[in-house]
Amino acid sequence: MPRFFIESADLSPDGRVILAGEDAAHITKSLRMKPGERVTLCDEAGVEYETVILAAGDEVECEILSSKPSENEPPYRAVVYQALVKGDRFETVLMKSTELGAAKIVPVASARCTVRLTPKEYAKKRERWQRIAAEAAKQCGRARIPEVTDPMTFRDAIREAARADLPLFCYEAEGTEPLSAHCTGDRIPESVSVVIGPEGGFEPAEAEEARALGMKMTGLGHRILRTETAAPATLACLSFRYEMGREP
Repeated sequence: MPRFFIESADLSPDGRVILAGEDAAHITKSLRMKPGERVTLCDEAGVEYETVILAAGDEVECEILSSKPSENEPPYRAVVYQALVKGDRFETVLMKSTELGAAKIVPVASARCTVRLTPKEYAKKRERWQRIAAEAAKQCGRARIPEVTDPMTFRDAIREAARADLPLFCYEAEGTEPLSAHCTGDRIPESVSVVIGPEGGFEPAEAEEARALGMKMTGLGHRILRTETAAPATLACLSFRYEMGREP
């Protein structure tokens, strides 16, 4: 069933919702949906609404048939701190991290980043990146759209990331432990941070700064992953450990 995102303020007391703009155009022109067909709407609280289309045109009017909390979100809140990278690699991280349950993606300016954006350049990038996250969330059935934030310095990023219940600093050098060593016991962490370096990795001094803050130095196996692969690979392992790998 097609899925669209709304704000709870969009809900009228009589159980009707009006979709306009790009969403209405997508329903009427791309999907060619008609009155009587059903769509799923999701609000910022993670509630899913099954609705039926009453009228379709420049605006689409829907009536709510039922609602329930979504079961499509992970049982933890994962934030990806991804160093800025060249070309469309950051977009790959956005799409795959959204599919794999990230709640927020934070661009990070670390020492070895070759990408440096002015505020004006980033404003354009962020608009596109947020749109990519929204489209990926629709495609994979998410209940929430991940937030793409303003860039952070490396120091600010790791200070924030270190406050998570499970703060993972993904690093390819010595002195790390496998991800499985940090995911023991039956308790599911409420929050997870995943810090990923750029194409050239982190400087040793950056790794030591993260270690001093209590971040868990995490290796991702015997092979060195590309920067755009590391975050999705980590999120996939977390999903298996805390979602698919548990008894129903």
